[in-house]
Formats: sequence, structure tokens, C-alpha cells
Amino acid sequence: MDKMRALRNVANAVNLSTPLGIALGLAGRGRLRRHGHLLVFENVKLPLLNASAMTVGDVVLVPGRTVEEASARIPHLMAHEDAHAWQYAYCLGLPFLPLYGLAVLWSMVRSGDRATANHFEVQADLLMGGYRVGEKRPVREGMKALFKRAG
Repeated sequence: MDKMRALRNVANAVNLSTPLGIALGLAGRGRLRRHGHLLVFENVKLPLLNASAMTVGDVVLVPGRTVEEASARIPHLMAHEDAHAWQYAYCLGLPFLPLYGLAVLWSMVRSGDRATANHFEVQADLLMGGYRVGEKRPVREGMKALFKRAG
């Protein structure tokens, strides 16, 4: 394990994001294994998990399939999730969660989807995460669309 990833692992343990990821993996009755510098819970059963994978600290939760099955669909998925682990470290852990929520909201306004204008997904490389690169729209247009959708 290289020194920077070891430092990231320590930071994410201390900032409580990795312990939260482990708790979620156990609650979702996933099968634990190591994948490179990450812990992975495969075949996780969590009702709020509707993505190909979700990272919490240095823990990747893979719903309903193995890493190999998820990677067959999205070849660079684990590299994308590794980038999210770095984001937890630089956001000092759990603050990542509301910041990510705000980034999703901003992306919905700017593009109509949760990833195209989401800083965290763009930084982790949209295509590596299996996302499409969509078109951005003016904020005013996005706000109208969002309010129309909500009401």
C-alpha cells in the first residue's frame, strides 16, 4: 500500500466515514472483501442504494452483485469509487454527505440529472463511473424545470 493511500485510510477512519461505511455494509448484509486499497461489501441490500456502487470513506457498497459483475458493466468503476474515497478525506469525512447532496441538487438544476454538473462525480470522472456527459442549461431554465417537476 502506498503512503498516500495509507494516510487516506487513516484519515477516513479518524473522520468516521470508513466506520460508517462498514456499519452500512454490515446492515446491508454484504459480503466483505478487500479490493486494492478499498474495503468492498458485495451484494449489499439497502433500500436507499440505487447506484452501481456507493462509497463511504474507504468502503464501497455494491448492491445486488459482485465487484466483478459491476465492473463488467462499468470497467473503470472501482477507480471512480477510489476517487470518491479521496473526496471523503479532503472533505474531512462526514461533511462529504451534505456537500454531495448539494452537488446533486446543483447538477439537477444545471443539467436535469444528478451527475453531469455534480462537482464530485465530474472530479471522479463521469465516464469511469458509468455516467453520461449531459448538456448543461442556464440556471434560470433549470430552476423552472425543477419547480415544475416538484409541483
